[in-house]
Amino acid sequence: MSEVYANRRSRLRDHVNAAGTAAALVTRPANVRYLAAAAPQGAVLLLGRREDLLVCAGPPDDRPYEGRPDEHLRLHVLASHDGDAAVAAAGLAAGQDADSLAVEEHHLTVTRHRAVASVAPKLRLCDLGGAVEQLRVVKDEEEISCLRIGAEIADQALGELLESILVGRTERHLALELERRLVDHGADGPAFPTSVATGPHAGRRGHRPTDRRVEEGDFLSVCLGATYRGYRCEIGRTFVIGTSPADWQIQLYDLVFAAQRAGREALAPGAACRDVDRAARQVLDSAGYAEALPPLTGHGVGLEIDEDPQLGPSAMGKLDACVPVTVEPGVHLPGRGGVRIDDTLVVRPEADGGPELLTITTKELLAL
Repeated sequence: MSEVYANRRSRLRDHVNAAGTAAALVTRPANVRYLAAAAPQGAVLLLGRREDLLVCAGPPDDRPYEGRPDEHLRLHVLASHDGDAAVAAAGLAAGQDADSLAVEEHHLTVTRHRAVASVAPKLRLCDLGGAVEQLRVVKDEEEISCLRIGAEIADQALGELLESILVGRTERHLALELERRLVDHGADGPAFPTSVATGPHAGRRGHRPTDRRVEEGDFLSVCLGATYRGYRCEIGRTFVIGTSPADWQIQLYDLVFAAQRAGREALAPGAACRDVDRAARQVLDSAGYAEALPPLTGHGVGLEIDEDPQLGPSAMGKLDACVPVTVEPGVHLPGRGGVRIDDTLVVRPEADGGPELLTITTKELLAL
């Protein structure tokens, strides 16, 4: 695997050198992990003129899910835990005779940026921008394998919950149980705070679980994800509790299901991101739910749960093969509840079978 990380750093170096910069400082944790195989707390990566360094505030943790630094990288551990690795790295860059340093201005605070500038006043600082984030968009098969395993874990945890008694239990209790099950099945942890929403809360994007108890006839919407070796996936499903669904619940569910299917079927290499959003959004818009729709139909996933590309009405760019994304349309009706259906898929060409569905829990409207 070392050559994988070396190749990633080489691609970034080509970008930096083409921009006329001698060295680069990577501080965003997900970007550090992408380039160095691990991102110990507070660590930064210096792509120097003579060598690349992983600069750490302390020795890396020896925990498998944290990752182990690429053996071809030299570790530079600060003598004091109080030191700022970014500031130290800037001094090391100057010590390698660099005259310029590209930094992730979107991640550095103003105070930290000033400290970096002050420690090496002869360094010309410029913006690295989202160069590493763009490298991360297309995944290799090893990355996709981690996402696939994370999706299997999330499917397992959700499937087990559906076999248990739900009536009378609180949203908060169910969310905590799901997160425990994720870890029991081998996840590093949840990919994001698990959302369990019942009754009038159901279908609400990003709902934070409350002490509301599950009742007969409720919609129950669940959104969870697993992190496996740093990679994060997402799944969302909606069910009905206890009884046969009411007519309005069936109609709303079928509509959101149709929208989600339209979004999934629009995924293809070369497809415009906004067209994927449009495919799903038109189904719901034509039924009169334009005001109830979320701002995005989906987004990329990987070392972070919300990455590029964004699948929204104003999104720019086109999809490439081997890009994992979510497709997650939903409708929430204030006071009544709603439906959300969310899958993680990998964009694949038609010759390879089209989009690869990673999250496979049934999308049938079950009465639990």
